[in-house]
Amino acid sequence: MTQKVSTTHIAFASFIGTAIEFYDFYIYAMAAALVIGQVFFPASDPATQSLNAFLTFGIAFIARPVGAIVFGHFGDKVGRKATLAASLLLMGISTLLIGLLPGYEVLGIWAPIILCVLRFGQGLGLGGEWGGAALLATEHAPEGRRGWFGMFPQLGPSVGFLLATLSFLALSLFLTDAEFKAWGWRLPFIASALLVVVGLYVRFKLTETPAFTAALAANKTHGMPIKPLLKTHSRPVLLGALAMVVCYNLFYTATVFCLSYGTTQLGMQRADFLGMLCVAILFMTLATPIAAHLSDRLGRRAVLLTSSALAILAGFALSPLMASASVLHITLFLSLALFLMGATFAPMGAYLPEQFPVELRYTGAGLAYQFGGILGASFAPYISQLLVNAGGLSWVGFYVSIAAAISFLAVLALGESKNKQT
Repeated sequence: MTQKVSTTHIAFASFIGTAIEFYDFYIYAMAAALVIGQVFFPASDPATQSLNAFLTFGIAFIARPVGAIVFGHFGDKVGRKATLAASLLLMGISTLLIGLLPGYEVLGIWAPIILCVLRFGQGLGLGGEWGGAALLATEHAPEGRRGWFGMFPQLGPSVGFLLATLSFLALSLFLTDAEFKAWGWRLPFIASALLVVVGLYVRFKLTETPAFTAALAANKTHGMPIKPLLKTHSRPVLLGALAMVVCYNLFYTATVFCLSYGTTQLGMQRADFLGMLCVAILFMTLATPIAAHLSDRLGRRAVLLTSSALAILAGFALSPLMASASVLHITLFLSLALFLMGATFAPMGAYLPEQFPVELRYTGAGLAYQFGGILGASFAPYISQLLVNAGGLSWVGFYVSIAAAISFLAVLALGESKNKQT
């Protein structure tokens, strides 16, 4: 196999795994906004149903740092390849079982309890996925192109989200509301099993990364990577997590909170709003390679600071554009939010791994990334729902701006990493 083919396969493998895992993760986000509350919490009023559904959504973010530690342990001790396959398998099994889980009417209180367990399993799987996929790409990258190769796992979430949105859009177009609630929402969860088989096939054909192979040969690995990581590299873990807050907050505010608000408070049709999100996600996909390329040319710090500053301003656009109830204006806000999400997200594929030595990199990068999920996304839809109930959409916009400002300051403190050795 030539180096060109090998590099192409590596890029595809880092992309396809994150695409599948984030597809699984996002179909739950869609279901949480549209139907989970009705199926698993039917005894409560609609507002409480939404809050309960968003709480189950947040559980997986609590699990993700645990997954980063568990899978990071084996990724930094045994290797990237096998660990990535295991994380994908756990996510796939959890997602399939959610699709097959009976609702409250059949299992009673056990239905939401089992749902929370499976959602925790999704979080564990995703917690181990991103760090390994980012290392797979960047540790094989040619000199001076880590930002570009780190883009491929970052493309996975936008493609996964597009597939998830198109799935629910198709269901909305071809099924009645009763059919969708009864069984239709389960189909994307069950279909994910086929995608996981494809992902596992691609992953098992990989070789170990050169950087980890060298560390293993030099006996640099640790028996418990989490111990030296927290002892000597806790600062980049914390600041890396804070740098990720803007990415997560922009994404889940636009895709989960706005979807819920648009369909329940503004009375928009589910299919219409999902169509608007399909348009908006294209802007995230567009921003990802642009920001990755610029991060290799100008530096990670410059791209992240600029996009975070623009995200601060975008928070002030949320209330007037969403409150207009105009398809054009709402699509404009969703597109702006997701474009900036792509711009802040793309450099992270290289930026976070570059903060850690190779023997601690899987655990360190993964933990920073997943802690960022807790801070920026886990309860973002829930908090946004509370804020809009208490003070209106302007409060939600202010929340977005604060999240962006936190990330701006974190990147300032972390500094540039482009020229660090792998």
